[in-house]
Amino acid sequence: MTPFLATALAEALAAGRRGEVPVGAVVVRDGRVLAAAGNRVEELSDPTAHAEILALRAAAALTGEPRLPGCDLWVTLEPCPMCAAAISFARIRRLYFGAYDPKGGGVDHGAKVFDHATCHHRPEVIGGLEEERMAALLRDFFRDRRP
Repeated sequence: MTPFLATALAEALAAGRRGEVPVGAVVVRDGRVLAAAGNRVEELSDPTAHAEILALRAAAALTGEPRLPGCDLWVTLEPCPMCAAAISFARIRRLYFGAYDPKGGGVDHGAKVFDHATCHHRPEVIGGLEEERMAALLRDFFRDRRP
């Protein structure tokens, strides 16, 4: 596992311990982590507080720029349509993700945000990294919460 995916996984595990859906994200530029976050939807009562959005916001605040060209985003789960749009707006260079999300994904599934003519920027996408391990994390989380 790459160090950046390991950092995203650590963020996902921390989110799960907080009772959040265990998803983690890391923004990287020039081999250096600019920001890392896990989901905080429940904690913040904010439906937009997905790991990707929080990591992008933190990286943009750190750099003082609304766009993050030259940055890569590492996520444990295929981003949803909202996050995929934010990734495009942020001009992320490369998106790496773990588990595919056939139900809620917005990159390779569902809305396929980057495939639309109205999408102004499409990052390079590399999906399925440590897919079984990342998917198991989510399966276990939901199994433990459902009767």
